Amino acid sequence: MSKLKTKSGAKKRFKFTASGKVKSGVAGKRHRLSSHNGDYIRTQRGTKVLSDSETLRVALWMPYAR
Repeated sequence: MSKLKTKSGAKKRFKFTASGKVKSGVAGKRHRLSSHNGDYIRTQRGTKVLSDSETLRVALWMPYAR
């Protein structure tokens, strides 16, 4: 059987943890931050863990990253 391809955008944006969860960067932190208050900017700092339903979708995009 032929090999499956990984989505190029997914491998740049998501990382799998050792327990199988998916980490991703938060959206809305690149530019035009003057329209957001400080609380929003602080809470969007770092990375977040995706929900279970989103994890299944990302796992389909990255077949060999598990």
